[in-house]
Amino acid sequence: MRITRILAFTAITVLLVSATTEKSHRSALLQYDKQIDGIISKMTIGEKVDMLHAKHMFVSTGVASQGIADMKYTDGPFGIREEMHPDNWNPLGLENDKATFFPTGSALAATWSPELAYAYGTGMAREARLRGKDMLLGPAINIQRIPTGGRTYEYLSEDPFLNSIMAVGYSKGAQDNGVAVCIKHYALNNQENNRGSVNVIIGERAMREIYLPPFRAAVEEADVYGVMAAYNKVNGWWCAENDILLNKILRNEWGFAGMVISDWGGTHSTVNAIKNGLNVEMPDKRYFGKALLDSVSAGLVSEDLINQRVREILRVRLAIKPVPENEANKEITSQPAQHKIAYNVASKSIVLLRNDGVLPLQLENKPIIAVIGANATQKMATGGLGAGVKTLYEITPLEGLKDRIGDKARIIYAQGYEAVQFSFADRFRKRTPEEIENAARQKEITAQKLTDEAVEAASKASLVIFIGGNNRTVETEGSDREDISLPYGQDKLITSIAKVNKNIVTVLASGAPNDLNVVEPLSRALVISWFNGSEGGNALADVLLGKISPGGRLPFTLPVKLEDSPAYYLHNYPQGTKKSDVFANLVSKTDAAEKGVQEPDKSQKSDPNSAYYSEESLVGYRWYDTKNIPVKYPFGHGLTYTTFEYSKLKANKKKYGKDDEIIVSVNLKNTGEMAADEVVQVYVHRINPAVEWPEKELKAFSRIQLLPAESKTVKLLIPVKDLQYWNEKTHSWDNDLCKLEILVGASSRDIKLKKEVILK
Repeated sequence: MRITRILAFTAITVLLVSATTEKSHRSALLQYDKQIDGIISKMTIGEKVDMLHAKHMFVSTGVASQGIADMKYTDGPFGIREEMHPDNWNPLGLENDKATFFPTGSALAATWSPELAYAYGTGMAREARLRGKDMLLGPAINIQRIPTGGRTYEYLSEDPFLNSIMAVGYSKGAQDNGVAVCIKHYALNNQENNRGSVNVIIGERAMREIYLPPFRAAVEEADVYGVMAAYNKVNGWWCAENDILLNKILRNEWGFAGMVISDWGGTHSTVNAIKNGLNVEMPDKRYFGKALLDSVSAGLVSEDLINQRVREILRVRLAIKPVPENEANKEITSQPAQHKIAYNVASKSIVLLRNDGVLPLQLENKPIIAVIGANATQKMATGGLGAGVKTLYEITPLEGLKDRIGDKARIIYAQGYEAVQFSFADRFRKRTPEEIENAARQKEITAQKLTDEAVEAASKASLVIFIGGNNRTVETEGSDREDISLPYGQDKLITSIAKVNKNIVTVLASGAPNDLNVVEPLSRALVISWFNGSEGGNALADVLLGKISPGGRLPFTLPVKLEDSPAYYLHNYPQGTKKSDVFANLVSKTDAAEKGVQEPDKSQKSDPNSAYYSEESLVGYRWYDTKNIPVKYPFGHGLTYTTFEYSKLKANKKKYGKDDEIIVSVNLKNTGEMAADEVVQVYVHRINPAVEWPEKELKAFSRIQLLPAESKTVKLLIPVKDLQYWNEKTHSWDNDLCKLEILVGASSRDIKLKKEVILK
């Protein structure tokens, strides 16, 4: 039924357009238009077109004759990329471009703190300015639709409201500090397999209610200056030339006044792309160079349209003060103030999933602690395909534990398993059957040797800290994981360890969900520490030792098994055969000759990709809670070293009109013996709706710190207009006035208090 509805909808894509074209906000960028009129009047058509494509790999052209500087871009979204050769992907090998590695997106979202998101954006902007950059290619704010998504670690969460709050905080923090953000990837880039060819087929309501809200919030509330078009198609149109997404929704409806750039290699046409909303083709000029000039000469593209695209770029250029060349890269990028931000985010992102009392660690008797696992020493700033950070430093978990514990315990380390590291050369290198057989044999020998060493270490210890999870090779841009199993034989390893020592604390350094069915029952405590940045090891040690209480909350659901998740359950994913990746091909073309890398096999055939989002709005916890599917740990879950009591739930009224605001208050008390943060979460459940809804939806939250025995009254606000649905008949937002149950709790499945109100 759902697929039928989607197919019927996509047959008439014009239905995506709102019935109203009134802009929802007025951008501050419009203040520059009078000045821009004068600049454009003095420009030649050649100068105008030059602004619409790359000048170098991370630079687009300004207007030299008018004193308008080039636009300089940088990755993001979790650290400033090192300085690159202007026209290829080779680093320059500088020393001053070592940057701070900030915790990645899922870690930031796990803080559930807009204040930390703002600080994060501030830190990124400060380091970008030291490097002379104008626009940060981030934050990455797509919804985590599938647990296996290659960029789950980079994106924020499975929930549009949480994504929106964090995206606005990050964006404001960066732009308030002089750097434009470029939110990405617009839109519906929810998988990495075949992202350069997949066509997302989605219904109007699900797109509006689940996948677009973070982008809308960033535009309307943070007034973001840049948007990056995604690689994929949406309902048949490439995102970089999608009139509905770029013109009708982004500009005409939301009031976006800035510039849209393509993802690198994500432009597919000249006339359609320029007409349908793209400003800058990156990182070359295949379509927006001579081909665009020819299109203007032939009358296929008007100069007025060129002027408008130039105007949108100039608005951003005038809003962001360029850093003179002689002032950039004069001091080290990574600075102490940013190290502190990275630590604060990391320390407040760590999620304690379970704990039988073994944490915080007790060191009074100077125990022997066996730290086991390759991730204890694995650095996560780089690896895999895509953005990475050349860090000034990165504290690993083992380093953090040794530094914080000192002589209070004896630490012995065993690697335990061998983690494969990313090699671009190996990505396309064909191996002979003999090489494959020899590698498999050596892998077995190495695995047994490392297991024996780990078991021996565990047998000598009073406590084992097993540090496993994924790494940046497992979770990588350009490729989704095949499953959510712990890689490199970790389940088998921890089973062997548990036979000689049952006193195990497991820490998973992952950016995305893992299967916990083996590791959970063998662990007295279970912790997620993410890809947690330059200060990640220090933050982890402070949480394990009880210097601070864990305060992170899951930004996604941890399923019992992968097949329970909606896209897998409905067989919507994976689709077809995985092809070589568009970005990998782009990089390989510039690097292959000098590195001796073979090009991808172009003879490989693959079925066309069509991604049917037939689960519609039932993404993440909306699916599990509506379908009553058991989960391993629910969205929003996280324990602390104390306990909290919820009481006295109140609402400011009993009945609410469509223009009212629901003000919810609840009393929160720390009933334990340690200061800690609680994240109060407010969900809504419709009792007698006129249209279909998920079982519950997150609509407000607040992170509160309380001392032992301290109480606070927490107030949370829900505008009734934020409870609207997208009416697919009128193609506009509409009210579903019904009874509403306010659910207040500590996760989507740990509801403490309920209160019924009426929407009238």
